[in-house]
Amino acid sequence: VLCVLLAPICQAQTFVEGKDYQRLNQPVRTRNAAKIEVVEVFAYSCPHCFRFDPLVKVWQKTLAADVDFYRSPVVWDDLAQFHAQIFYAAQALWKLDRLHDSFFQAIHVQNNMLNTPDKVFPLFAAQGVTREQFDKVLNSDAVSAQVVQAKSRALSYRISGTPELIVAGKYRVGGGMGGQTLPEPQAHQRMLDVVNFLISKERQAKSAVKQ
Repeated sequence: VLCVLLAPICQAQTFVEGKDYQRLNQPVRTRNAAKIEVVEVFAYSCPHCFRFDPLVKVWQKTLAADVDFYRSPVVWDDLAQFHAQIFYAAQALWKLDRLHDSFFQAIHVQNNMLNTPDKVFPLFAAQGVTREQFDKVLNSDAVSAQVVQAKSRALSYRISGTPELIVAGKYRVGGGMGGQTLPEPQAHQRMLDVVNFLISKERQAKSAVKQ
């Protein structure tokens, strides 16, 4: 009850910079300065990201209009680069909402690593995409540019693992932070609690500037 009445104080005591989250040495420009940006850096091949995703979807529905949330695939090897390609190809074809789950399910449930276009295409075909459309978008300059940007973004964030969340281009939140060895579901929920704390912190800072 006390923490409900004194929520800001309890939160400030619970989540500590340098322990529960890291401040980036160099802030990274956000895509919309008018909003509080939250970026989830993830990999389709990452089992932690697969298990984190359902929590993120529920949490995403709770976000206020002043929060700009989006996902950014990590690019640190050839497989991750190809998975980033299929992520941006699905986005370009307006199929990402349906295919995002399908990519995770194929890799972690069906043991299909989606490491070639031929293994990926049936998922796109199930959403009405022709092979010609798939090949054209997958290999397009626009998708290639987005993959390069995603790689640069993760380097700027100094990502050390996945999943990690970046708040307002300033703070990095990871599952291993906080010095606690929590079971994964609790650790994942804790990450989102820290992000909510940082969103409130940024919201207060923006309000103070306006005043």
